Amino acid sequence: MFLATDDRQFGFWALRRSGKSNIGIAHRFGISRQAVSRALHLMDEKIESTLRGMAEANQISIEKINAERGILLGKSIPFQTAAIIFVSEKHGVQVWYEHDGDCGACQRYTECIELLWDYSTELGVRIEKTADPTKMADELFTRVKALMK
Repeated sequence: MFLATDDRQFGFWALRRSGKSNIGIAHRFGISRQAVSRALHLMDEKIESTLRGMAEANQISIEKINAERGILLGKSIPFQTAAIIFVSEKHGVQVWYEHDGDCGACQRYTECIELLWDYSTELGVRIEKTADPTKMADELFTRVKALMK
């Protein structure tokens, strides 16, 4: 389930997700609006396929998918907990499970904080600065879920 985040179609998709219009993207790249629309349609299909594939591989039952935002909400069948799969420009496709972590003892503490800050920035979602990645994740994913309504 590889999703090339460095190709042109993905770049168009990321710009749209950040709020740019199709016509704005077309002007920026000197191409037609129709070309941008076709590329975005294909990218949405790739994103949805990737999200569905990740859900299947991780045994997550799907509740909602938003390909334009690159978000899948679901529930882990083996862990019986909420799960979110999301596409990040910087970090690729990520799967997160709702849990209470012991972040102070985790080797990935800094990596998690960086990922959460990067992802919230990509989505344009503000989260409160805290030293606890679990609290940051809870806040971010509460806001992400609200985007899905």
